Order: sequence, then C-alpha cells, then structure tokens
Amino acid sequence: MTSGRAPQDAPTDQVDEQELSENAPEPPEHLVLAAEFSDATRDQWAAAVDGVVRKSGRIGEDAPLGAGVEKLAWDTADGIRVQPLYTAEDVADLPATGVPGALPFVRGSRTGGHVPDGWDVRQHHAAPSAAAVQDALLADLENGVSSVWLAVGAGGIPVAELGAALDGVVLDLAPVVLDAGESAAEAAEAFLTLAEERGVAKDALLGTLGLDPIGLRARAGSGPDVDSVVPLATRVAGEYPQVRAVVVDATAVQEAGGSEAQELGFSLAAGVAYLRALTGAGLPVSDAARVLEFRYSATAEQFPTIAKLRAARRLWGRVLEASGALSDDPAAAGQAQHAVVSPTLFSRRDPWVNMLRGTVAGFAAGVGGADAVTVPPFDIAIGEAEPFSRRVARNTQALLIEESHLSRVIDPGGGSWYVEHLTDDLARAGWAFFQELEAAGGAVAALDSGLVAEKVGEVRAKREKGVATRRTPLTGVSEFPDLDEKPVERTPLPEPVARGGLPLYRPAEAYEAYRDRSDAILAETGARPAAFLATLGPLAAYTARAGFARNLLQAGGIAGPEAGPTETPDEVAEAFRKSGSPVAVLCSTDALYGERAEATAAALREAGAARILLAGKGSYDGVDGYLFAGCDALAVIDDVYAALEGSR
Repeated sequence: MTSGRAPQDAPTDQVDEQELSENAPEPPEHLVLAAEFSDATRDQWAAAVDGVVRKSGRIGEDAPLGAGVEKLAWDTADGIRVQPLYTAEDVADLPATGVPGALPFVRGSRTGGHVPDGWDVRQHHAAPSAAAVQDALLADLENGVSSVWLAVGAGGIPVAELGAALDGVVLDLAPVVLDAGESAAEAAEAFLTLAEERGVAKDALLGTLGLDPIGLRARAGSGPDVDSVVPLATRVAGEYPQVRAVVVDATAVQEAGGSEAQELGFSLAAGVAYLRALTGAGLPVSDAARVLEFRYSATAEQFPTIAKLRAARRLWGRVLEASGALSDDPAAAGQAQHAVVSPTLFSRRDPWVNMLRGTVAGFAAGVGGADAVTVPPFDIAIGEAEPFSRRVARNTQALLIEESHLSRVIDPGGGSWYVEHLTDDLARAGWAFFQELEAAGGAVAALDSGLVAEKVGEVRAKREKGVATRRTPLTGVSEFPDLDEKPVERTPLPEPVARGGLPLYRPAEAYEAYRDRSDAILAETGARPAAFLATLGPLAAYTARAGFARNLLQAGGIAGPEAGPTETPDEVAEAFRKSGSPVAVLCSTDALYGERAEATAAALREAGAARILLAGKGSYDGVDGYLFAGCDALAVIDDVYAALEGSR
C-alpha cells in the first residue's frame, strides 16, 4: 500500500489504476483457482481441527464441536485469550482504525508511514571514554545508522567528554539521543551548549535530551522529581522545534518481566505525569506532547510487539484527545515511538542465536510502525560490542528496510484479523492498568508504593515458570545446548545503573549459571559433571527419551553418557559402574519400563547409584524422580548437581 495520492505535478496521461481495475473483464471461470471449491464454513474448519486433535488423544470422541480448537488456544501474560484462527467476524465490532497520520493513529503517526526511506535506525553506544566510543559511533553513521543513542555519565562517557565523543557528527543531520540517567540535565545542557558553539541553528538541531526521572526511578528506585524536567522542556518547546526533551521510557517494565499491557499502562501513566508537570508550568498541551518521545521494548514475540506499538499510539491519542490537545494541533496526538529490541532476550550462551532474535524483534518493531528502532549487537549480554557485531546489528535493519522492503508498505500489519484483534485486546488491557496506576496516585506513587513491582512480579513469576518448565524454550540455552561451544570473549561493559527499583530479568540467566558451574568443574577436574543414561532395550526403544533427557541435562551443563542397547538390568548396572557417575536416568518406552524399570533401578542402586531418575511419567519402586515434558527442568538440574556434590 502507498499513500494513494499522486503528486500534484503528475503527468496527465498517467494510467488511472482504479478505472483500469473497474473496467477489467472477469477471468474465465475455469481460470479461477477457487472456482471448483465451495466456501468452507467455520464449523467445517473446527470439525477438521477437532479430528486432528482427537487423534492425539487430547479430546474424547464425544467432545463437543470446537473442543479441539479450544485446545489450540492460549493465554498471553495479560490473560488475553489467543485463538488459532481469526476471521472477519472477529473484528466486525472493533473500533475503526482510521487512516495513517490521523486519530486514532493505530495505523501510524505519519500519513506516509516510513515510505520510502524507512524508519530511523538508531544504535546505542556505551563506553567509558570518548576515545573508546567515537570510532564506533562514526562507523555506524557512515554505514547505515541514522541516529546516535549515547550513554553519558554513569555507564557511559563523562559529560565533559561529550563534545569529543561527537566530534565529526553533524548535529543538524544525525539526531543525537542522550542516555544520561542521573546526569540527564547536565548532559542536556552540555549538548545544547555544544550545538550553539558549533553554530547549529536552533530550528535545525536534531535529537532527544533524554530527561526521564520516572524511568530512572523505575530502574534505580529513586530519582529527581517529575517537575525537574520543566525548565529544559519548556526551553526546548519554545526554541528547538526538532528536539524532544523528555523520554517516556517503559522498557524497565519489560526488562523486569512485565507484560505488554503493563508496559503500555505504565507508559501512559508516566506520559500523563509529564504532561501535568509541563502544562502546570504553562505549556499548551500540544507543545508539552511535542517534546515527549516514548520508548517501548520489542521482543521475539512478534505479534504482541506489533500489536503493542499500534495500541500505544491509539491509547496516547485518546489521552491527548481527552486533554484537549486536538483543539490546538490535531497532529500533536501522534506518538513518537522508539522501539528497542530488548537486551534481556539475548543469551551469553550460543550468542549467535541472538542474531535471529534481534531480526525477529526488529521486524516486529518495523511492522508495528515505530519511528526509530534499535537492534543491539548480538554479543551485548557478554560485554562490549566489537566492529563485527555492530556491523551485523546495523545490517539487520538494512536488510529489513532495503531487502525485505518493510518500509514500502504503510502499516503492514493492518487488516490482519489477528493483529487487529490483538491490538484492541492490548489497548483495553493497557488502559485498565493505566487506570489502576492513576487510582494509586500516578506513575511515581505506584512505583514508590511497590504496586508496579508487585504487579510486574506476578507476571515475572509466570515467565520464570515457563522458562523453568521449558514451555518457553530458549534455543541454544534450554533447548539444543552445545556443551562444546567455544565461549565468546568480550571486554566487560561499564557497570549499569544499580537496580534499586524494578529488577532486571534475563530468562537465560538461570540456565547460564549452571553452565558456568559446569565450566568451573571442567576446569578443575578435567571432566564435566555427568548423569548416566540407563538405556533399556534396543536403540529404537530408548532413543526418543534418551534424547529428551540428554537435552534437558545439557541445558544445565551436565553430560549424558549412555549404556547403549541393553537386554538385562545387569548389563545396565555394569555400564553404570564404568561411567563413574552417581546419578542414573532410566530411558525407554512405557512398555519396557513395565518390564524392567524396577529391576533395573534395584541393580543400579546395588551398583552405587545415589540418585535414580526416569525419563517419563509413572510410579516405580526405586525411582527417585521423573523427567517429562513440562517438568521443572531447573529443579531437575539442581537435584542432579546436589547428588553429584553429595557423592564427592
């Protein structure tokens, strides 16, 4: 889809596509692909799905129509029920999404979207000195990055070195976004002074000053008053038309394990707090809104990310509509969005997979209509990025824009029944959380009282359970780990802001702690910790469960040597003795478990097994625990380590 409007100086002999379409002859019936098929009804589809699910044993023969479909539905972290199929009927009663550049802004804040040049490719730079950051910064700008996001103060360059770090950056061509935390006001003043010294006209200066005391409070547990943004924001509103002063950063909620609706609701509460402070100081609502930029997380859950960004624009437009901003300037209700691929997605183990995570999340951010997108280097969880990883990060966005042509379409997700329905669901859930925070006194009061931490903690607990049970798989970490992978070495990054507020939750961390433990044991003893796989019967009988058990154990850095094909419990016990491990895991079919599990467990115990587990479910004498799909894998791994430590 394009803007749909030809330029004023378009040639008069240009082909009228609408007229051509209306006068086009109907194709012969035998050439229409669907001509020989009758329209399928929803009930027919449901019956077909039920048939497949029934064969899997998940529903009975007498289950009502649609029971199998319901088995395929799932709930998001916000409790939103997601169906396996959406049709036009599901969106018939939803509010109109309008057109791009107009209320409710679901389809984008700009009339033309990102066509044709794409969104703002924004990369983050954090280094302890200007000398360390400048080369990387200029390399990014020379190779596809369009704006700079620079850490200043704690966790970045000293404020005094801001000019040196930005040497060579054209401030009226490449926007500079400051990330300065407690030093935000000082860094902002230094930036504006630098622009003046370089002779940059005030109406030409680009960038974002990064004032965000609420975001700082969310992370650090304390911060300046909201009113502290007023002097600089008022100055920017009056003198710098292309500079934004305040960032409404909701990413701390996602980084703590929060849900999409919680991130939306928190952003609205924080945005409203800034509006109140600025309008209370005399700024018109439209001017106050103009100096705000909203920052959201993008994750590898692509559809929730797409819907969240679309819902955010709708909700903020509603806030400004209710605040009277439209009477001053209707366009002011469009939300400026910066989507950041969340670093919490990234793993230290098998970091190459992070390239795929960054691509999916960056895709979702672009499709969702973010004005600026940041894709971190794949090694960000390990340490300071190197030129190669920075190149991959910026080329990821170049591929999405230039080769995948995402910027050639306005609102690519628009019209998808699933996306439209999820957008509406998230908008309603986000508004409800916003109202809850407002009832508690607003964003700052809700942070200080612990309400935000409590609500986010409830969602994080669900996420932790999903990771522990591997219902939420982490490729290369909890699934398909490689014990022989070579660690990627990087220079440590500067210490981040101390988390006295919302915690930092990185899902891969729990498994990586066990992998680190395994590496330490390997360095100390020359061998990794191991749990013996007591395989019963021929290869075809045990291979599936042995593979499952090995995969689970390796996620914790535990090797899994196996007995191989066996015919008797004594054969298994003899192989166990040679392994030197005090832990054994029985692996086979249910039928062979019925025949040999208890006898094999007894033989293993006689051979010195301190802990005997079984891959599967059931109840067998002599078996201490069970491994199965959906079990607490982290608890199993911890149990094995405890047995290994106890046998030393």
